[in-house]
Amino acid sequence: MSIWEYANPKKFMQTSAWALPWVAGLSVVTLVMGLIWGFFFTPDDYKQGSTVKIIYLHVPAAMMAINAWVMMLLASLIWLIRRHHVSALAAKAAAPVGLTFTFIALVTGALWGQPMWGTWWAWDPRLTSFLILCLFYLGYIALWQAVDDPDTAADLTGVLCIVGSVFAVLSRYAVNFWNQGLHQGASLSLDKEENVSDVFWLPLVVCIVGFILMFLALVLMRTRTEIRARRLQALLTRERIA
Repeated sequence: MSIWEYANPKKFMQTSAWALPWVAGLSVVTLVMGLIWGFFFTPDDYKQGSTVKIIYLHVPAAMMAINAWVMMLLASLIWLIRRHHVSALAAKAAAPVGLTFTFIALVTGALWGQPMWGTWWAWDPRLTSFLILCLFYLGYIALWQAVDDPDTAADLTGVLCIVGSVFAVLSRYAVNFWNQGLHQGASLSLDKEENVSDVFWLPLVVCIVGFILMFLALVLMRTRTEIRARRLQALLTRERIA
């Protein structure tokens, strides 16, 4: 069995119809468990107090905002190279989800930063690149809406996705590229000195898994909707010609 079989819309619809309820159900279970565990059953941090619990929303949202763009990049490259329509529609479907995660990360980051830094916003390297990534999300969605021909729109947004990937990388590694800035290093790290304490780390991992599953569920759902919309448009076009 080849992975390219799932580029067939019929095969994708059959497989996603089976997988979607399981992925959605698991996402609800892990999110509820992780957020309740993190917000109600972990202690306050000795430095940041109860503010540290924003980590259970901010970190998973920020991670998924970047990884959503990476998924869009891979799907766009598949479209540009192999011309599989499902991959183009999956990239289109993922964009509003990634944009939502980006907004959540920016808002929770401001809520976290204000008591820690004394300001809602700072032109920190990671924050600035993350804001630019947010603008790329908006531009990507707007470009899909502005171009009538779907294949042309997929081509143009694919190129835009490649360009925007630079800022996705900067958002992830800005702290490593520039030693200056207010933003802390990675909360999850192989370096024990950088990694958060286990009492915060364990529920955080559960929340991250929940966000990943929620992203997959939403992308599957939206991709199925895009395929149905494409089929409906094709039927309407045929009727006009007939």
